[in-house]
Amino acid sequence: MKQITVTDLAARRQNGDIVVVDVREDEEWAGGHLEGAVHIPMTQFMEREGELPEADELYVMCHVGGRSARVTQYLEQKGIDAVNVEGGIAAWQEADLPVVTD
Repeated sequence: MKQITVTDLAARRQNGDIVVVDVREDEEWAGGHLEGAVHIPMTQFMEREGELPEADELYVMCHVGGRSARVTQYLEQKGIDAVNVEGGIAAWQEADLPVVTD
């Protein structure tokens, strides 16, 4: 499974359009997320995966990396190029990277 650090993800976001998929639950999402991220909670993922945008790669994020790793593996099994974000939103915020709230 491919993985990326939050600092590398932040650099890639500055260099172009990439798709971040946040698989946390609604309450977690409301507390702060990456601007422009696609929100599909893991508990709804299989029924809503048709909502995923077309992209060369999907960067999958959760709170600390466990749920996103499972979703990344699932997407890879389906032939979709997916990358797990190591440490999730917790590492993102610890690195003092920007989040937005609803």
